[in-house]
Amino acid sequence: MLKPADCATMEEIRAGIDRVDEELVRLLAERAAYIDRAAEIKAAAALPARIEARVEQVLGNVRRHALARGLPPELAEALWRQLIDWSIAREAEFLARSGKDDGE
Repeated sequence: MLKPADCATMEEIRAGIDRVDEELVRLLAERAAYIDRAAEIKAAAALPARIEARVEQVLGNVRRHALARGLPPELAEALWRQLIDWSIAREAEFLARSGKDDGE
């Protein structure tokens, strides 16, 4: 596994990007499993899919991590807002099927 600075060809760059993309998908699938479990716990506890304080906490964490890694925090926040919206919709769908959520 080459570091970006050690890549000398576009093939090496592309291989690195493909490896990172595969790892990102693996991590997103792992995150989705946590979301699914959260929906089960929220159903049992009669909690809504969207908890605004937690959304803001996650976004703050992401911005802080992005800054620490030299990534624009605005980019990270925009990506995570989409990820959070998808996650909440996934939870809301589970809660609606279980009769435990009104969508809020």
